Amino acid sequence: MQPTTAGMSPASTKATWPLVAVPGQPGAHLSAVPVTEDGTPEVAPVSDRVTGSTDQAPVTDSGQPTGPTGPEESAPATKGADLLTELRSAIARYVIMPSREALDAATLWVAATHLQPAWQHAPRLAVVGPAKRCGKSRLLDVLHDTVHDPFITVNSTPAAIFRSITEQPPTLLVDEADTLFGSPKVAEKNEEMRGLLNAGHQRNRPTTRVSGPEHKPTKFLTFAMAALAGIGDLPDTIMDRAVVIRMRRRAPGERVQSFRSRWDTPPLHALRDRIATWLTPLLDTAARMEPPMPVDDRAADTWEPLVIVADLAGGDWPRLARTACTAMTAHEAGQDEEGGLKTRILTDIRAVFAAYGDPDALPTEHLLSALRADTEAPWAEHGPNGLSPRGLQILLKDYGISSANLRFPDGTQRKGFVRNRFADAWTRYCPEANEPDHIGR
Repeated sequence: MQPTTAGMSPASTKATWPLVAVPGQPGAHLSAVPVTEDGTPEVAPVSDRVTGSTDQAPVTDSGQPTGPTGPEESAPATKGADLLTELRSAIARYVIMPSREALDAATLWVAATHLQPAWQHAPRLAVVGPAKRCGKSRLLDVLHDTVHDPFITVNSTPAAIFRSITEQPPTLLVDEADTLFGSPKVAEKNEEMRGLLNAGHQRNRPTTRVSGPEHKPTKFLTFAMAALAGIGDLPDTIMDRAVVIRMRRRAPGERVQSFRSRWDTPPLHALRDRIATWLTPLLDTAARMEPPMPVDDRAADTWEPLVIVADLAGGDWPRLARTACTAMTAHEAGQDEEGGLKTRILTDIRAVFAAYGDPDALPTEHLLSALRADTEAPWAEHGPNGLSPRGLQILLKDYGISSANLRFPDGTQRKGFVRNRFADAWTRYCPEANEPDHIGR
């Protein structure tokens, strides 16, 4: 973007975002996305309950969905599909997302904020990472300029927040959420905030406070979509109501455009306004839609607004939304709340491999023995009997690293870790002193 756009108002800025190549995404190129003045899609008439498809989702013997559901072929692309593609490119311009599915999910979540009165559930967007400087705050910058009516909750009290929520709710944005919930002592002090965020996930869950000179009980609305960014997992009750995006640091060679609000905000606001112009007339349609979902229970409640927006857009978006839903909810299944030490374990494992002469693999028992033998490290006291194989797996799971059955040069076959599985995490989170520190802002 050129600095000359700085003086333009959001209403006068008419920018389109070049498509950004997304790994695994066909058709990305560097031409501009054509848009019209109003961006309104052509939507076929619907009945009182719009299901999006009459086909039944494939299920197992127990009745559980087996995978993405929805139209088998891409629906005709609409102006809305072009707007979502343009929004996805705008996000990818400033932030390296952890996966194609995460980028699609963030795009659909932003669009869904413009139809909040239509939703039964207000999905949270949990933007978390194992360490600092993974791009979490930068993603919130882009969200702030593209969501409906952003409300930054830095240092805001729960009372101030629920008094700001109306029938046309704002979009709550909470940065450094780990400072609210990062330790039991701090979390206890912010229990009211967690209660507000939990209650606001579902419609008709007001909070009651005594207010006014007559001290009458008064009900306040809590329903509003919210994005929360922080280091480490948020409380389970929030993560269970969220689309979870697990950010990571940029690796060497990964580049993003710097974000300068003076000239980047106006075109993002213009894009936001065109998305709102497209979606606002579709509010009643969206409220009647009940799309087939590849998941059920609370996961379906959380993802339904994103899938509805995708179905309204057409094109490839119905398929992309359900693929992201299936992949990301499956990844979160069984995730536990974990403590820190994740960067420390990477650094110490690299030192152990170096001490053994950097072999291609090490048996798990050798790796654990060396870790526990370091008197200055916490591993000898990690758990009742020191760091265990299970404890090691838990610390490494966010990095996608696990042990495997390996055959070693002495002819034995044992559980162990392959060195090159750590290479990407070492580069991102604990680069050597002589390596350039390519990190996200």
